[in-house]
Parts: sequence; structure tokens; C-alpha cells
Amino acid sequence: MNQRKRIGILTSGGDCPGLNAVIRAVVSYATTEYNWEVRGIPYATQGLLERKSVVLNQYGLERHGTDPLLSMGGTILGSLNKGNTEAIAEEIIAGYHDLELDALIAIGGDGSLALLQNLAQRGNWNLVAVPKTIDNDVAHTALSIGFNSAVSTILDALDRLSYTAASHDRVMVVEVMGRTTGHLALHSGIVGGADAILIPEIPYSLNNLCKQIQHLRTLCGRKFAIIVVAEGAKTAEGEGRYYKDALGEVRLRGIGEYIATEIEQRVGVEARVTVLGHVQRGGAPSALDRLIATAFGKSAVDMVAAENYGKMVAWQNERVVTVDLDDVFAHSPRLVDPNGFWTETARSLGIYIGEPNHSVECNANPKETTVENLVDPSQ
Repeated sequence: MNQRKRIGILTSGGDCPGLNAVIRAVVSYATTEYNWEVRGIPYATQGLLERKSVVLNQYGLERHGTDPLLSMGGTILGSLNKGNTEAIAEEIIAGYHDLELDALIAIGGDGSLALLQNLAQRGNWNLVAVPKTIDNDVAHTALSIGFNSAVSTILDALDRLSYTAASHDRVMVVEVMGRTTGHLALHSGIVGGADAILIPEIPYSLNNLCKQIQHLRTLCGRKFAIIVVAEGAKTAEGEGRYYKDALGEVRLRGIGEYIATEIEQRVGVEARVTVLGHVQRGGAPSALDRLIATAFGKSAVDMVAAENYGKMVAWQNERVVTVDLDDVFAHSPRLVDPNGFWTETARSLGIYIGEPNHSVECNANPKETTVENLVDPSQ
């Protein structure tokens, strides 16, 4: 317990608000409570490959008496979410040992954490994981870093779009991120007053979706509507919508345009699409994300002190717990329960959220619904 340790910390996968708040908590607690040396690994596995690290301390994180990391989006360490890691796995593994690390705290989503866990097991690393993703789909944790901030960003967009939708009697279709899960669409749609929420876990009927819009226009006297669509939602025929960028990467996008076109053709009203894209990853972290990030960072350091490795911190029942990483990966991604509390809440508010009697199983294999088994086509 009293041995001075050198611990590394890195951020991997897509960025999100709250990453710097985790780094701040780890550095502050590890240096003041345990007098450890904390080294930041730039650009995740790339930093290990190149044997790069930077010493972090509580004083270096402050600027003119302020503490910017609590409110700073993104990550000061940089991040990677792609690359042929297997081809250089042995060099990455050796990087951990060449940097003389006693432990590594990795902040990532289920895909990047699974990769790092594999490297840790092969290379005898001491690994502690912190879950982050705006998709909120990491198993065994009710909240991941970045989710609450992304919901707040979408909420702001929905509030703004509602005014212009009402001014022109339009249907606004808002496509949000989430990969193969609908947590982001469901939560933001509820707080943003959406009239319909379409997510991958629950099939929907175009006829019933259009009936919802017609009901608002004829019986409720409201000429506009807000539809929130998760990027991983399928067409009525069960097909995903993707595109290939200039670098040949396959990305989720296009379901919003599909829904808008169908509404215009079936209902005869004007529909507009907004794809929020990476704006959902940006901005300052919310108060809740700062709290969770701080709790996760402190707990991760305590896990290193207790040599409790191969585990992930998680948020359950309003407190931090630890869970086995292998069990996390066995149950990730965590899908929306089609008959869970938040879906039932949406239905009770009159939000159309698909056909509950034809929903997919919550333990469905996510790799069967992605293109070429991509880890995260939305990033």
C-alpha cells in the first residue's frame, strides 16, 4: 500500500464530455493521497506503441488558480478509435512494460475496453477500466461518462427545432447517435417532448407513425411534430442505413432521410431532417457527468491501491461498484428494454415508440446488426 507506484492513464475510442474530469480526479487523488506518479499516455495504444507518456500532477492541471479540466470537453490526452491493433499487439504490450507502469487506468467504451483487456491478459498488465460513451450501452453500469451531456446537447437542439417546426407547420426528424442501441434517442426524446421515438430495439410501423402525426394535426390541432430517430434504427423492411466515406469507412447515417421521405409521401406534409452528428460529442460536461467522472476517477485509484485489477468501475443504485471486465463484455452492448421503465414512460405520455409486441430480444447479439462487425461505425 505504501509503495510508490507509477500508473498510466489513457482515453480510447470516441471522445465525449467528462473525460478530462476523470483524468483530473485520478491525478489529484493519486498524487495527494498516495504520492504516486501519474503518466498520461497520448492517443491510447499509439502512445504505448511509441513509448510516449507525460507526467501529470495536480499543479500542472491548474491554470491561474482555476481548474479547467472540470469544464473542458474532449480529452487532453487525445484518443484513437480505429487501427489494425492486432498486427502490432506485441509492440503495444511491450510499451506498457517499457514505460515501467505498475498499473493502467483506461477510459473507454465497450469496444476499446475489450481490446485493452485482451492486451492486458496477454501482456500481464494491471488494468482498471472506466466506462465512457454517449451511447450509454456498456453493460452493468446505469451511466457511462458523456451520456448525460449528450442528452443535454440534443435537448437544446430539440427545443430550438420545436420553434421553427411550429412556425412552418413542419415535421422535424432528428437523427441522433447511439450505434445499435436507443438509449440516447429514448432519453433525449422524452425530455425534449418528441412525438415519436424510433430505436433499433423496437420495430415500428410506418402506418402507425403517420397515424400519430395525423392525430396531432386533426384531433389535437397541432400542425407540427418532432420525431427522434436513433442512427441504428432500421427501415420498415428491417434494413440499416449506412454510407461509405472518402476513406472507405462505413458509417451509420440515412435513417432520418428515409423517415422524412416516407412521412411526406404518406401524410403529405413537409418534413425536414437534422442529423446532429458529432455536435453530440462536444461541449462542456454536464453537472451529472462531472460528478460521475469524479466518483469513477477516485474509485479507479482505490482499485489500483487494492490491486483489484481486471475490473471496471460502474454506477449502480446511486453508488460506484466494481464489476469483472469479462462479464461486462459478455453482456455488452446493453440494449434498451422494450418494456422497461423508460419505454413505458414514453408510451404513457402518448409518444409513439414502435410496436411493443414485436420488439427484439434484449440479449440479441449486436454483431448481427452491424456492417462487417464494425466496433463503432458512428465515431
